[in-house]
Amino acid sequence: MVKKPGFLETRPLAWFFDPFFWIEEKNMDMENNVGAEVASRKVVSITEAARINGVTRQAIYVAIKQNKLKASKDSTRWTIDLDDLEDYRRNKYSRTKSTYEGELLFDNQKGFYSVNQAAKMLGVPAQKIYYATRVGMLKASRKGAAWVIHVDDIKEYQEKYLSRLLETEAM
Repeated sequence: MVKKPGFLETRPLAWFFDPFFWIEEKNMDMENNVGAEVASRKVVSITEAARINGVTRQAIYVAIKQNKLKASKDSTRWTIDLDDLEDYRRNKYSRTKSTYEGELLFDNQKGFYSVNQAAKMLGVPAQKIYYATRVGMLKASRKGAAWVIHVDDIKEYQEKYLSRLLETEAM
């Protein structure tokens, strides 16, 4: 009698960590049961969507409530279409996409940078940049809740204050 390889022997170990494998398995189980129309759409639960996106379940609920993520409620359970989840992931909030009055806040091509970007460029902590803007050594403008610094102002701050600081440390 020849023994057939079992489920675990036929697949590499990577399948276990792939969330899409489990979705397909669940959808196959659903096809065998009653929900064939739902299975053909490839849907996931709130918990699965959170795991796929790397966020909490609460974040998924908030996205649904704010109409940023499409979901449907089947009596007691929420289901999310995988295509809708992918659209949400593509359009998800990012600080680099932030706009103020229709324009990008940190448009690096036009020379506008955030405090953290300026700090990285200058090789100093972000708190030093905040302090420099507060005391007037570095010119920055407030747009909404964000500080925006122009590249010319960063260069001027570097020449006037940081180079002077390096000279005094060298002596």
